[in-house]
Amino acid sequence: MDDLKISKKKPSYPITPKLNKYLSEYNRNFRLPIFYDDLLRFQGSIVVYDKNDEDTLWLRVYYNDFEREEIELSLKRVYSNLVSDGNETIFKYLSVDCIDFCTFGNSKPFRIKVRNTLNDNYTYFYVKKADASRIYGLELEHMLSPNSLNFLVYKDTLIEEHIAGIPGDEFIKNMLPNCLPSEKSQIAKEFVKFNERCMIRLLGDMRSYNYVVVPTHDFDHVVYKVRAIDFDQQCYEGKFNIYRPQFFKENYTMVQLVKEKITKASIDQYKIEERSIIAKRAISYQKRLGKLIECMTHETLSTQENIAQLSASIYDYTLDKNIRHSTSMGEILKFALDFVKRNYEDVNMKNFS
Repeated sequence: MDDLKISKKKPSYPITPKLNKYLSEYNRNFRLPIFYDDLLRFQGSIVVYDKNDEDTLWLRVYYNDFEREEIELSLKRVYSNLVSDGNETIFKYLSVDCIDFCTFGNSKPFRIKVRNTLNDNYTYFYVKKADASRIYGLELEHMLSPNSLNFLVYKDTLIEEHIAGIPGDEFIKNMLPNCLPSEKSQIAKEFVKFNERCMIRLLGDMRSYNYVVVPTHDFDHVVYKVRAIDFDQQCYEGKFNIYRPQFFKENYTMVQLVKEKITKASIDQYKIEERSIIAKRAISYQKRLGKLIECMTHETLSTQENIAQLSASIYDYTLDKNIRHSTSMGEILKFALDFVKRNYEDVNMKNFS
C-alpha cells in the first residue's frame, strides 16, 4: 500500500452563478426553509455510542423548546421535497426523532432521522455546507455510476439523501470473514470495478469508511455492490493514486481478496467492462454531462500545483496530449472521459466492421 496523504484542510469552494444555473435547470436548486447555520444553534449535546458502546463520532444535539418546533417543521418540509412533491399533508405522520452532528471530516454534517408514526419506518437525510467539489461529485456519481442520487441545494446549504449500506470498514472487519467463497469472489470483482470507476471519474479518498457495501438478496444467493458515500474529494488532489482505492492501506484486505480470488486476465476483463459501462453512461448523458463539465472547466476546484501534478500523471497513463496541457481539473476530467469514450467507440467500430 502507498503512504497516501490526503489534504486535511481542503478548502470549500463556492457555488458559482454558472453552476447555480445548471442546478436550477436540472431541478437540484430548491428554496429551502432552513439553512445549515440554523442547525448550529443547538444548546447542548450528548455523545452517540453504537451497540458495542463505542464512540460513533456523532453528537446528538438539542435545541431550545421555542426553536425546536420551528426547526422540526422546516426539516419535515425539506424531507417532503427531497423524497416527494412537497405535500404538507404527510407532516402529521412524520416525526423528527433526532438530529445528530458530526465534527469529523470536512463536511461536518447534520444527520436527520425522520420516522413515519403510522408504521415506525424511518429514514435519514443530511444537511451540509454546500461545497462545489461535493456537488460535482454527487452529479458525476448520479450520471456515471449505477446509482442515482437525490439532493437539493440552496445558497450555502446542501441536502443529501442517505445512502444505505454497510460501512466498508465494518464490513471488512465483521462480515467479510464469514462470507462464502463464491461471495468473496463476487465482492472482489465489485471492488475491481469500483476501483476503476473512481479512477476514471476522479473521485478521491475512497478509504474503507468512505464507501458502503450493499448486499442484495437474489432468489438463491446474495449479490454485493460497492457504493461511494463521500464526495468531498472530487477532482482536488494531485496524486493520481488517491483516486484509486486499491492504494489505501484501509483497503488492504480487499486488495488481498482480489489477488486471491481473481486472475490477472479477469481483472483486465472487469476493467474493460467498467470502462465500457462508463462510456455508455457518458454518451447517454452527453448533453447534461457536457453542461456540467463546461461549468467545471471554468471553476477553481484545486491548486495549480495539484492540477499540474495530476495532468502529468494521467498523461503518463494515457499518453493523451490534451490531458497533459489541461489548465483546470474540469479539463482533466473532460479529456479523461473523452479518452474512455474514444476507446469504447473504436472497439465498437472494429467489432462492427
